[in-house]
Amino acid sequence: MEGKTESLKNRGKSSEDDKLFGNQKEQLKITEGLKDMYYLLSRDFPAKASVGLVGNRYRLKTRQIKALQGMSASGQDVAFRKSKELTPGELKGKTIYLDGFNVVILFETLLSKGFIFRGLDGCYRDISSVHGTYKRVSQTQEVLVTVGEIFDNLELEKVIWVFDAPVSNSGKMKSFCYELAQQHNFKWEVLLDNSPDKFLCEGEKLVCSSDAWILNECKQWFDLGSYVINNLFPNTKPTYIIEP
Repeated sequence: MEGKTESLKNRGKSSEDDKLFGNQKEQLKITEGLKDMYYLLSRDFPAKASVGLVGNRYRLKTRQIKALQGMSASGQDVAFRKSKELTPGELKGKTIYLDGFNVVILFETLLSKGFIFRGLDGCYRDISSVHGTYKRVSQTQEVLVTVGEIFDNLELEKVIWVFDAPVSNSGKMKSFCYELAQQHNFKWEVLLDNSPDKFLCEGEKLVCSSDAWILNECKQWFDLGSYVINNLFPNTKPTYIIEP
């Protein structure tokens, strides 16, 4: 990793995460809860009521409920999202729009060995959030360069990062991306938008995100998370990657 990172921290885990996610008993509770969520959501039960019911049944803690929410989907949503998903081989020559903080924070968490959760739709998600302020961590530069190299290898025509303008430090992130693009000759454009979710879903854009609403509303998408994780860990997933 290049540059100075002495003052930067890891995205990492919460102090309680090993207890909540790191043993088979707790993982089994989440897996069983996920089956219940699939049943309820596939029968059009409201998501909020469903997760409340399931969380109470298995006595899940707040972070476990957040992981369960990210992993859950109805059968209809899974099928609909898969129908719009492009394969790596279909990306050549295309322009892709990246849900900036969604992509970056997922891989920062992965490289920090924080817990990552695979949803029923196949997407990997984390349970971190920026809470209105984004701060770079030790893994940020490695994440950005790795993503740039991946899309270069897949022969994308252009990569457009889209960051939330209202999030503090998004302007600094934009400048940092352009700095790395110049260093590595990446064909990047960086946009700040006040409503990035809506922007990503407008028109015929090919997007990269694991946000459930975006995956339902966009025209087409690419699952970068699965592509990276499956290539990094082709045989055995680390214990901090939780599968359904």
